[in-house]
Amino acid sequence: MPNAHVNGIDIWYDVTGPDDGKPLLLISGVGTQSTRWPDAFVQRLLSRGYRVIRMDNRDIGLSQKFTDHGAPDFRQVMADKADGNVPDIPYTLSDMAADGIALLDHLEIAKAHVCGFSMGGMIVQLMAIEHPERVSSVTSIMSNSGNPDLPTGTPEAAAVLTRPRPDAKVDREGYIQSRLDTDHAIGSPAYPVPDEQLRAAAEADLERSYHPTGFARQYAAVLATYDRRSELRKLTMPVVVIHGVDDPLVPIEGGRDTAANCPDARMIEIPGMGHDLPVEVHEEIIAGIDSATSQL
Repeated sequence: MPNAHVNGIDIWYDVTGPDDGKPLLLISGVGTQSTRWPDAFVQRLLSRGYRVIRMDNRDIGLSQKFTDHGAPDFRQVMADKADGNVPDIPYTLSDMAADGIALLDHLEIAKAHVCGFSMGGMIVQLMAIEHPERVSSVTSIMSNSGNPDLPTGTPEAAAVLTRPRPDAKVDREGYIQSRLDTDHAIGSPAYPVPDEQLRAAAEADLERSYHPTGFARQYAAVLATYDRRSELRKLTMPVVVIHGVDDPLVPIEGGRDTAANCPDARMIEIPGMGHDLPVEVHEEIIAGIDSATSQL
């Protein structure tokens, strides 16, 4: 699939479905490639008449990397934000939202439905806030509003997400196991994914692209983002918020707060779902996307 030079950088993307289908842009979470939207999930969307667009966010997967900027200092990012200063980071979530809009320009799509999970949920919120004329509907999955008073995830989930992983070029098995440990810690307690399936996905992602520092810069952009509540209250397009009741990384309160601050938003809570997209809840998630896109 092609790369597009948009917003001053190269972005990898994939488009499936009919040209006259409802355009739906899918945005992934921090440090994750577009492969986290599995083909089986996309096929279900196609059967409902969508034209599905997946993209690798900047600094991950097959999109342009920002390696020359080095690793950010998370503590300094947080200190700058607390002091009201602009953190010294190479890009923001608003820049990543602009990447998605620029990709729509490249594809000659005037407006699209947008859906993102985790960091991707923050990005699609910003697409709607900062480029409302380009967004038909928003589906925000396992994300939050940027409210600094929201509860944080469990210490175990936070630790496994941010701890250093072995260098895959030196210790491939150690790297794969660390990925499995992360999946176990943040996954859905009611819908555990078999280890062989998790391992196959980790190995496929590793073969596709290995870029460990991209996660750190994306995570710095998440830490630096602003409280979006006042802007979310101004949205006029349909908004659906989907969240796992048992999410250990971004607690359910984050989804509830997002929905509470979006006019007429629909909140869908899925018991037993954690911070992943297990196949058992695909239909419920897609029904939520349908409810957003059918309100026009």
